[in-house]
Amino acid sequence: MAKKILQKTKNPMPLQDPVERARNFEEVALGYPVDLAVLEAQRCIQCKNEPCIAGCPVEIDIPEFIRQVAERDFEGAFRTLMDRNVLPAVCGRVCPQEEQCEARCTLGVKFEPVAIGRLERFVADYANLVKFTDDTPPQPPTGHRVAVVGSGPAGLTVAADLAKLGHQVTIFEALHKAGGVLVYGIPEFRLPKSIVEREIDGLRRLGVEIRTNHVIGQTFTVDELFTELGFEAVFIGTGAGLPSFPRIPGINLIGVYSANEYLTRSNLMKAYLFPATDTPAIRGRRVAVIGGGNTAMDAVRTSLRLGAEHAYLIYRRTRKEMPARAEEIEHAEEEGVEIIMLAAPTAILADERARVRAVRCIRMELGEPDASGRRSPVPQAGSEFDLDVDIVVFAIGQGANPLIRNTTPDLPVNKWGNIIADEGTGATQKAGVFAGGDIVTGGATVISAMGAGRRAARAIDAYLRAPSSDGFSPTDV
Repeated sequence: MAKKILQKTKNPMPLQDPVERARNFEEVALGYPVDLAVLEAQRCIQCKNEPCIAGCPVEIDIPEFIRQVAERDFEGAFRTLMDRNVLPAVCGRVCPQEEQCEARCTLGVKFEPVAIGRLERFVADYANLVKFTDDTPPQPPTGHRVAVVGSGPAGLTVAADLAKLGHQVTIFEALHKAGGVLVYGIPEFRLPKSIVEREIDGLRRLGVEIRTNHVIGQTFTVDELFTELGFEAVFIGTGAGLPSFPRIPGINLIGVYSANEYLTRSNLMKAYLFPATDTPAIRGRRVAVIGGGNTAMDAVRTSLRLGAEHAYLIYRRTRKEMPARAEEIEHAEEEGVEIIMLAAPTAILADERARVRAVRCIRMELGEPDASGRRSPVPQAGSEFDLDVDIVVFAIGQGANPLIRNTTPDLPVNKWGNIIADEGTGATQKAGVFAGGDIVTGGATVISAMGAGRRAARAIDAYLRAPSSDGFSPTDV
């Protein structure tokens, strides 16, 4: 029998042309066609130790679903994914597989790893095309009721897992649309809203109730979810939505925005369709985005699609330290974004109408490593320069919204305002209250939040089924 010839590199992802895509909100990555997906799946060597599974926060049986794709059993592959992941089309698009499952791929030791994320997206999209559904019935109703605060990745995951276990789950979402960061934070060209809605519809089919326009901390407090509405457990997955700004002159000028507001207007409020929608777009001729993460990339690429003639990304370290995904950096550069490394803003300059006319920056060089292990940027005296812009967007991190902690005084938080919860179970020191995702860890990834939701669901199930919840401990599960 002839030895199989191993393909050393990933099959490339078909993409929109950079010139065309920089001026539209259609999806950049077009997805694998069937034959290309099968070809990529056949690169998997089906190693015995399966390290890719250990790299997946939601514990997908990756070798199995890839084997099924290689054998063209696409329905089987879909069911394998759905057994562990209720958002496969989302994760296949936005999760940093290169740092997780693909980083542990045995094939990647010598060659490029298997394109696990691209195959996950293919399976989810194919399932939608041919109308596969996950019709595995939930377990019999338990009679227990759980409230989930926030409909982002953590909340959606814990809700789905608990519904499958037979519990009655209600999600409370502050905004008018479910999905959390998936709908307000990630642009249409990277994650179409129709895909998020499609996957949320799957939760509704499981019996999950979703109540939008409910701000927990105002509409109801966490305590009132127990005392007035009769829930037996509460999961808090409200994310990190409090924007950060530097303390520099000019921060309150007209034309300075947080990435949170900038992206929410465009994504959730559909400002990019103005005037067909009511929310006016934030349009600038010359736009500067400050930051180096995926949110910064989303904002600066959005500015191009809203008509910016020049889009700058200003980052205080080098490309090596940039936390954004490599492919997002590459896509931004292909579309015409100018990335200015080793620079940081020191002031925003105003015109005669108190509007932004420029951002003043200073050159940096890397010194000793900081607490995160990255080398600290050090300002270089006398290296200031001005960049003429009319919009400045800050994407330098987000904190925890204080609303829940201010209305739930017996819920412990750390010095940053994040809820203190057990890493393995999500259990807090407040009886019956669990938490996970960015509200616990600070800003992280979609898939890590989903992993936290999965772990919390197991713990909540154990808590509800315990003979006496008074004796429950995070170490019990």
